[in-house]
Amino acid sequence: MDALDVARWQFGVTTVYHFLFVPLTIGLSVLVAILQTLWHRTGNERYLKLTKFYGKLFLINFAMGVVTGIVQEFQFGMNWSDYSRFVGDIFGAPLAIEALVAFFLESTFIGLWIFGWDRLPKRAHLASIWAAAIGTNLSAYFILAANSFMQNPVGYRINPDTGRAELTDFVAVLTNKVALITFPHTLAGSFLVAGSLVVTVGLWHVMRNRGSADAGAYRFATKFGSWVVLVSATLVVITGDIQSKTMMQVQPMKMAAAEGLYTTESPASFSVLTVGSLDGSRELFAIKIPYLLSYLGTGDPNGTVHGINDLQAQYASQYGAGSYTPIIPVTYWSFRFMIAFGMAAAAIALLVLWSQRKGRTPTSRWLLRAGLVMPVLPLLANSFGWIFTEMGRQPWIVFGEMLTRDGVSRSVSLTEVLTSFTAFTLIYATLAVIEFKLLVRYARAGVPDLTPDPAIDDSHDDAERPLAFAY
Repeated sequence: MDALDVARWQFGVTTVYHFLFVPLTIGLSVLVAILQTLWHRTGNERYLKLTKFYGKLFLINFAMGVVTGIVQEFQFGMNWSDYSRFVGDIFGAPLAIEALVAFFLESTFIGLWIFGWDRLPKRAHLASIWAAAIGTNLSAYFILAANSFMQNPVGYRINPDTGRAELTDFVAVLTNKVALITFPHTLAGSFLVAGSLVVTVGLWHVMRNRGSADAGAYRFATKFGSWVVLVSATLVVITGDIQSKTMMQVQPMKMAAAEGLYTTESPASFSVLTVGSLDGSRELFAIKIPYLLSYLGTGDPNGTVHGINDLQAQYASQYGAGSYTPIIPVTYWSFRFMIAFGMAAAAIALLVLWSQRKGRTPTSRWLLRAGLVMPVLPLLANSFGWIFTEMGRQPWIVFGEMLTRDGVSRSVSLTEVLTSFTAFTLIYATLAVIEFKLLVRYARAGVPDLTPDPAIDDSHDDAERPLAFAY
């Protein structure tokens, strides 16, 4: 083990951990805005209760996401300084816009939304949560644009004097075809996570508090979240299909590694299960669906899909001697886990809707248990999706331009990287416990009581009232 190995592990662990918060923040910001819009248009108090209830869960998650996200950018300077020198002129531009525009937009309007209850006009307050939601989604786009450059470099040139990549077309970077399809795919996955949380909390209260005055609100939340999950799952499939065809164009090795396809086939079958040799050079046993892989990769059931061995020979001829094959078991199984966990969440949402048909109240303990694990499933799907995306690009840190081993900081020792890796892991583990306990605590508390407190004197001017967290 050397500094490169530990640096990769550190970035992988911190990235996956940070992304546990990101999809919930992206999806829940919009869902809370929709709930508040329903209250604004109908005046129905149950929508206001749900807005404040899920809004509190959104704010807890948002705060944790900000804390864990800061570490990501530090690592570019600490552990990946050679990568930062090479591509900083390009990679830094979308990240700078994300911080200066998108994050500023979401954080400012979240503040207005938190402290603006009963202070801002209703329309202005509603606009605040929508502006925060838009900022959250814009933030995701700029970050994905930066990542997409690593997958499919565009809009740049290599300076022969400095050996660095220089930005020549920022519009090309922002409209990278990988970013244009990764963004909607990521959004769909985010709504899958957020909808699952809404279902879980609503279902728990529906089954545990059947006779409560707020049972109708929880029933609505459960159905609302279930439909969000089902629609999102459908969009994940559609955008994933487009993404696979884009991946076939820009990174055919990743597509071959996802399927464990060692030899070029036309037509190519989709591998449900493949067992290969230990060295990853050939297939030993496989269960396949004919023509499906050709369609996923090319849109043509008889299309040609290049195999791992042929692509390895092509890349060795193009880029020089070396291995250009990712770790096949990781890419193969992460791709399948991504699909399986996402579809499992959709299946539970369908069962939840069926259990509440014609006004029925669900009573199955097995359904409740499935509902309680439901948010974990799309989180795992998202995590395995990113593991596949990043591991499938290996050994490149910038595809076709820079190998991962060439991007690590040369002056950072193994001891230094191990120290920071251990510290971050322990801190993140502590934050994970705090996040889980806070979410569980406030989720169990249920929707707030909106009955005015007679002990509060509203006779004074609003300007004299102290600024308070209005939940």
